[in-house]
This record gives sequence, structure tokens and C-alpha cells, in this order.
Amino acid sequence: MGKRRPLRLRFPDMADVFVSYSRRDRARVAPLVAAIEARGWSVWWDPEIAPGQEFDRLIDAQLAQARAVLVVWSADSVASRWVRGEAREAAERGILVPVRFDGATLPLDVRALHTIDLEDADVHAAGPPLQDMLRALAALIVRPAAPAPPVPPSSAVAAADRPAPALAELPPVPVGMPERVDICVLPFANLGGDPEQASLGDGITEDIITELSRWRLLAVRSRTASFRYRDAAVDVQQVARELQVRFIVEGSVRRMGERIRITAQLIDTGTGAHIWAEKYDCDLAEIFAVQDQVVRTIVSTLVGRVRVVDAERARRKPAASQAAYEYVLRGNILPWSDPAGVAEATRLFEKAIEVDPGYGLAYAMLAAMRAGQWYDEQRDPAAADALLQQAYALAQRAVELDEHESTCFSILAQVCLQRRAYDLTLQYARRAIELNPNNQWNIADMGLMLVYLGQAEEALDWFRRAREIDPYFDPPWYWRSLGQAYMVLRRDSEALAMFDRIPVRQYRVAALRAACHARLGDSDRARREAADCVALKPEFSSARFMSKEPFRNPDDAAQLADALRRAGLPP
Repeated sequence: MGKRRPLRLRFPDMADVFVSYSRRDRARVAPLVAAIEARGWSVWWDPEIAPGQEFDRLIDAQLAQARAVLVVWSADSVASRWVRGEAREAAERGILVPVRFDGATLPLDVRALHTIDLEDADVHAAGPPLQDMLRALAALIVRPAAPAPPVPPSSAVAAADRPAPALAELPPVPVGMPERVDICVLPFANLGGDPEQASLGDGITEDIITELSRWRLLAVRSRTASFRYRDAAVDVQQVARELQVRFIVEGSVRRMGERIRITAQLIDTGTGAHIWAEKYDCDLAEIFAVQDQVVRTIVSTLVGRVRVVDAERARRKPAASQAAYEYVLRGNILPWSDPAGVAEATRLFEKAIEVDPGYGLAYAMLAAMRAGQWYDEQRDPAAADALLQQAYALAQRAVELDEHESTCFSILAQVCLQRRAYDLTLQYARRAIELNPNNQWNIADMGLMLVYLGQAEEALDWFRRAREIDPYFDPPWYWRSLGQAYMVLRRDSEALAMFDRIPVRQYRVAALRAACHARLGDSDRARREAADCVALKPEFSSARFMSKEPFRNPDDAAQLADALRRAGLPP
């Protein structure tokens, strides 16, 4: 909605459909509302009281309780922060029905969603586009009263092989929707008293709310709820009680001469602990140029810290009390570079699927386990092929169950790469980025895939971006993949520096280090690394190793194979 509209309290109960639009489009929206009401559904769209706190609360309540949200995109509404925010919230809850007039250019974060194009003539004539809109609303409003619970599969892979249920069979709330972490972002304080700084603080706050809302892990309180505390002495425990949140983000903006300092911190209201804090300094003249980068860094780091704290909380609980979501959390914090960690993570992901057969992310994580086991299986080609087939079936099932979870698409992209389905690899990797452009894991995954797709120079940019938006991001596979990018570019000294960042011994890394030293002419060091590789993986074979390295460019594969041979590794 371009500007907040006065509100007429016509509906004492919550409406079926919440309509988000620009006030300037009211005449075009009215026929849509009439068509919806003609179907017997209630609509909330025409407020007519003076704006104020009660007004804001009513908007939040109506939006939260609506069964469907109709967003009407136009040249005016795409510029409205309110409409964009309401669209994102509805998309996150899976209740968004977007329509568009005049082919308006949509915001980047909703372009991937199917949008119904309308013309005024179609609306007045009740043409096919209007009927499409009504059918989309009906799919959300008219749902089975009590769907039967799904029958647990005999195994995770058996579930993955099943066809996806028809739309009519789906329950009102997806079975796989995990409990989310409640969080709010308080308005950033203006410590200098400069009104321009106040606007900057508000803008940063709103951008963080918007970007955090992309993460399905988080249930982010709306701008309206957060800005009730603007210019007030804030007690975080009171905020936590009133907004029912576990985590609170707060920060400040301060001018220091020709410099601006932005601070941010994350508070766990359950313990009162400040679990993360950081400051960002930049020149006053550059603030608007770097604001987006600062917001991306804050958001990705916040999400990473929330994940760590929530995973630790889950790990401390006895296993018998865990829901599927917490099984996945516990599996994610285990060391995947350790065989015992892989075995336990696999068990937890399988348990998550057993508890909740509709939880897409659990299938994706189990697919990642199977793909890793495929890579490490070097004795039995048939067993390796079976593991890769299982990984593919699980990853496909994951995206069927949850088409809005970016991690599901990222893992499917990885499995497609291992199957050497290169076009699908890029398609799914890009979809993961579209769904969540601030997920550092997906961004680094894109870098890894580009290494194998013959675009190592571009891959470096993606690896750098992952660390720029989350300075705490440093899983071992990140450094290994970055090192491989340098190897493809024949920058072996830089590759070795990346491998040195890996804190655990891995046969795969030892093989790559041996290859680097061989190409640098250090044959003694190459032999020592080769011996370490064989000690860690006695069945190591260069040929089998290369069969698991899915280079699209034959020259890249040939370079590595030759370096392994020169290092003295078993053929």
C-alpha cells in the first residue's frame, strides 16, 4: 500500500483475504474485491480510521490471520515498502497470490513467483486471468478440514521414491514446516541527534527486517511491531515478553566527524547473553554506497549466530524429546569431516524423516550425506552408484516437499553436479540464490560449482562474497573448494595457503596438496603428502579419485590427473 489508508472497522472477525495495494490503484482494485466477495469470502482492504498504534496493530493482526494475501502489483505499489513487506511475509507463509497490472516490473525477491497478469478489460469481463486469480485464492481458502496424517515410509529412500501428492491431498499446513525462531529488530538508535542519521538508522533497521524475513528459519516481527519501541527506553526482556521473541537485534548509528559508525548486536533473551556484536565504520560520503553491504553482512552473520545458539540448545536436550526440526539442527552441528560425525548425522536426518515424512529439509540433508558417502566409496563402484542414486532421489524429494527452501535447491544442484548434469546444476544453484541471496552456504556452493564448470575466476568472486557477508563462515570444505579454484588457475602457492586453513586431516586435501607441491617442483614434500593421503585412505586410487571430480572442461581434469601422477600417488 503506497500510503497507509484510514480504516473502517467493518469486519469484527479476521478476513479470508487480505489485499495489499497502492491507494492510487483503489479504483482498479475494487472490481477484484467485488469478485472475491461474490464468492462468499470476506476481504480486508479499505481501512478508514486515522493511523495510529491501534491501526498498526489491526493491520498486523489481519495480515497474520488471513488465509490468503492478494498483492496487486502496479507501477505505484512496487515502490511501496509496505506492499513489498506484506508480499514477503505472505510468500514466507505460503499464502501469497500476486497479480499485476500493466506489466509492472516486480521487486527482485518476488520475480521467481508466478504472477497473474491482469488488464482492466479482463477484470470487468470476468475473463480467464480473473478466474485464475480466484482459483489461486480458492486453493488457499478452501482446504480439507482434517486431512489424514501421512503414512510413515519404511525408509527414507522409499519415501523419496514416492510421487508427490496431488494438490487436493495436501494438508492445510505443510507437515514439514519446522518450528521457527522468533526474532525482532529494534530501531537503530541515533546517538548523534542528527535527523539525517535517524533516517539512516530507520532505513538500516527496515532493510535488516526485510532481509531476515527471507530466512525460513526465522519468524521476524514486522516493522510495525518493532517501531513501536522507537525513541523509547527499551527493556529487552519487556520487548521479548510483549512480542514473544527469543532473539532481539539492536544497534546504533553515530557520526564521528566525516565518518559514520554502525553497531549491531544480537541478544538471546532466554539467557540475557549478548551472543554477537560488531561495528562497521565508513566515510560519510560512502554511506549509501556501502549500506547494502553492511546490511548483508549483519544479516548473514546474525543468522549464523542464531543457528549456532539454537543448535546448541537442541543438542543439550535428550534425543527422545526432539521434533524433526531439532534432529536436523543436531545433525548440522556434527563434524561431517569425521566418519563418526557422518554416521551420527545420517542417523539424525533419517530420524527426522521418520518423525516427519513431509519435512523437505531433512531429505536434503540426508541427500548431502549420501552424496558424501558416494564420494568416499572407492572400493565398490556398484555401491557408489547406488549411493549417488539415493542422493538424487532424496534431493528431488526435498524440493518437491519444500519448493521455497533454498538449501534444498542448493543440495540438489550439488548432486546434479556429481551426476555431471551441468545445465541442471546451474539452474538449481541459481534458484537457491534467488530464494535466498544472503545465504552464505548457497553462495559458497555456487563458487564450488563454478570451479567444476570451468569458471574458476568467477568462482573466486562468489567465495569472497560468502566471507564478506559472514566473516565467521569457515567450514573446511570452503577452504578446500577455494584452494581448488586456485589450482585450476595454476596458482598453486595460493591454493596451499587455503588448504593450510583446514584444521583436520583429510585424504582428499592431502592428495590436492601433493599435486600442488609436485607442480611447484617440491618432490619431497609432494611424496610426504602422497604418503599421508594413502595413510588416511589405504584404498586410494588416482583414477577413482578423478572419476569423482566432475570437471566439465577436460583440460582442467587432465591438469589435476597429471599432477597426481607426478606426486607419486597410486594410479
